[in-house]
Amino acid sequence: MVAVALTRDEHTAAELRRHAAACREAAAARRMLALALVMEGSPRGVAAETCGMDRQTLRFNACVERVHRYNAEGLSGLSNRREGLGRKPLLTPEQGAVVAELVRTGPDLASHGVVRWRRADLAAVIEQRFGVRPDERTVGKLLHRLGFRRLSVRPRHPAHDAAAQG
Repeated sequence: MVAVALTRDEHTAAELRRHAAACREAAAARRMLALALVMEGSPRGVAAETCGMDRQTLRFNACVERVHRYNAEGLSGLSNRREGLGRKPLLTPEQGAVVAELVRTGPDLASHGVVRWRRADLAAVIEQRFGVRPDERTVGKLLHRLGFRRLSVRPRHPAHDAAAQG
């Protein structure tokens, strides 16, 4: 494999070390130190081992991307990118409000076919209304985010007659 060349020459190895010492992000500091060693002529494998990385990390995919980013952006290209991490929410806040209102009002036996909500039932209703099928665990997380707690009351049958109990 051909190593990617460092085209930026605005920082010397000593300056990269100073920036690494002042950097608050450990991964970016390690990358700066590794690049400083490479600038001084160390093989990439030695630079990687010295900075606590394995040789593959410095040599192939991650390093090529980091060197390209360093060449394009400078020191800021060595930091981790945080934007766009994590999954996107399945439902918009407006759709979440609709689900919250649905939970507050409770199910209708005629239209929903249940006397109390379970996460599986809510997942089916969310799929029917919004076109996305969340997992039961995801529905539980959504309910928690909306401020609901897991309370299980004894369900009452719709044909229950309290007068007949007496």
